[in-house]
Amino acid sequence: MSGQSKTDEIRKPSIAFSLTEGLRAIVDLGCYVPYRFFKKKSSQANQGDGHPVLILPGFMASDLSTIPLRGFINDLGYKVYGWGEGRNFAQADYLDLLSEKLERIYNKHGQRITLIGWSLGGIYARQLAKQDPSIIRQIINMGSPVQGVNLSNNATWMFELLKKSKLTSEIDQELLKDIPVTAPVPTTAIFTKEDGVVPWELCLEEEDEWHQNVQVRGSHLGLGVNPLVLQIVADRLTKDRSNWSYFETSNLIEDLLVIPEAG
Repeated sequence: MSGQSKTDEIRKPSIAFSLTEGLRAIVDLGCYVPYRFFKKKSSQANQGDGHPVLILPGFMASDLSTIPLRGFINDLGYKVYGWGEGRNFAQADYLDLLSEKLERIYNKHGQRITLIGWSLGGIYARQLAKQDPSIIRQIINMGSPVQGVNLSNNATWMFELLKKSKLTSEIDQELLKDIPVTAPVPTTAIFTKEDGVVPWELCLEEEDEWHQNVQVRGSHLGLGVNPLVLQIVADRLTKDRSNWSYFETSNLIEDLLVIPEAG
């Protein structure tokens, strides 16, 4: 339609996916338990380079929601940090607090930090990487609606959430305009077209040599325990700026259930 952007045409997630989010997340969790057990026995366990990883939870979630993901990454041999701010209420001052936390982590380890953001947490990861890309190794986002958040008709809950935060109206608008801008660090955006919380189209990066979209099968609420997501995370953590490359499937199951491009 003339004069209307592609983002304007994005619809809300289907009612069927929204109503079954909880059930499908439980299925994802059920698959996580045996997957992590076998992964701990695999050759990848404790083979990581020990670089620090900071994980940021979604809206209204806390570090409790990322315990399985942090445990999995710890088993791989990385130094994992929760965000430590209680529930994520989308406060404006989180960016300053997290920026200070990143600086402390970097000074402690002397290594660039991988940021993993789940849903709203991915928006914070994106903005933090823009503030000081020199200390960020890469971003891994899971179902993070980084596009079109300033359009109330497409992402109402995110728009209202940011609008009601402690940001002033002027700063709020500046933040909303900047969020869709690509972060200058390697980024993997994991999304699912079965997302019942946010429109999956809003979770996509503009792909180039440092930015890739990877589609998986599963729920939004189960992304942090989805074995497909965990397999991608394990692969991404082995990459840094010197050897970063697109994720590629490595077995038949991944070929069937993971799509490494937005398409």
